[in-house]
Amino acid sequence: MDKPHRVLMGRVTGYADEASAYLRRRRTNRKPFARVWWEGDRGSAFDASSAEGRALFLAAAQLIENTRGSE
Repeated sequence: MDKPHRVLMGRVTGYADEASAYLRRRRTNRKPFARVWWEGDRGSAFDASSAEGRALFLAAAQLIENTRGSE
């Protein structure tokens, strides 16, 4: 029979392994995108590799830069 603290350690280790695997999968699957919302709760997501997505990313970078300059 296992000692009680070893059973608990095994469970915690198992949960930690699952959490780290989830984060690894999430990091490899995440790609940058821009989401735009219109009236009526309509929205679209634009991939960074598309022309619209590049334009949105450039506009957002410019807005951030302008905001930093005014502080």
